[in-house]
Amino acid sequence: MNGQIAWAVGIVILAGLLSGSFAAPMKRMTTWPWENSWLLFAISGLLILPWLVTFATVPHVASVYAGASRATLLQIALFGLAWGVGSTLFGVGISRVGLALGFAIILGITAAFGSLLPLAVLHPQQLFDRRGLTLMAGTIAMMAGLAFLAIAGQRREREQGAAPSARSGFTAGLIICILSGILSSMLNFSLVFGDELRVRAQADGTSPAMAANPIWSLAVFGGFLTNLVYCAYLFKKKQTWAVYRQGDRPIYWLLGGSMGLLWFGGVVLYGIGANSLGPLGSIVGWPVFMAVTILAGLFWGAISGEWKGASRISYAYCWMGVITLVIAIFIVSASNGG
Repeated sequence: MNGQIAWAVGIVILAGLLSGSFAAPMKRMTTWPWENSWLLFAISGLLILPWLVTFATVPHVASVYAGASRATLLQIALFGLAWGVGSTLFGVGISRVGLALGFAIILGITAAFGSLLPLAVLHPQQLFDRRGLTLMAGTIAMMAGLAFLAIAGQRREREQGAAPSARSGFTAGLIICILSGILSSMLNFSLVFGDELRVRAQADGTSPAMAANPIWSLAVFGGFLTNLVYCAYLFKKKQTWAVYRQGDRPIYWLLGGSMGLLWFGGVVLYGIGANSLGPLGSIVGWPVFMAVTILAGLFWGAISGEWKGASRISYAYCWMGVITLVIAIFIVSASNGG
């Protein structure tokens, strides 16, 4: 491995650590309802930072958007809205099943479906060639990993003495995480169908590593709108908007903002690292990023005590699930490389 590749892989690893750590600050915001914490993440990570980075790195942002077709812009926005539903469910899911299982389940599904669905929609004739069969093999491996994680989570709930209602809450959380993983893969659709923006940005002088920023900004803005609507609904239903006026937790504002910084920072760094890998980007970059993100989520889940009281058998099922998901991600990546 030469120095350039080693540097690029290091950037991708750092990106995965940031992405896998973005929800950890919520564990410190114990007196705030979920919606109050999540809205701060959405404002910083899905609205402010993406547009700041785009305007700072793309020389002619307005002309890039103005020159793009309406169909391209609409597709990016719609897939961004679908991804926004997935990101909202992500927050709800990890609040029910925990950081460790939530990250593994959601990202495992996103990794597989993010490649399988575009192939099925854009190139259905390739589903049963070598690439398609490899993708489906990766999806099957992903399902096996999810089964291990589901067993681990259910055992953990029993061993921690959860009430029957809490156990049913885990089942609902598992379903939410699966839906989140499927919808979260729509962000990759935005990138696939929005390539016109990347080409235009690069033609206007944007560096290749930053040329996708106009796509990310528009897509995650759609996600911001989805999250905003759901949080507003919860504010009205639960009367929790007043929490922001209490003023007794100023550190919470910093923690909520840091969630957005960690998440979008991971996205930007992954783009830089994967671009620097050149032809290896789809082979090395994506699985490394997904695997490190999952492991980071598992680490923060363990640190926060989510697995306290769980048996070694439950730990074993959890690690079997994580390892199987990582293998599935590498299989999916190998199909992309082929």
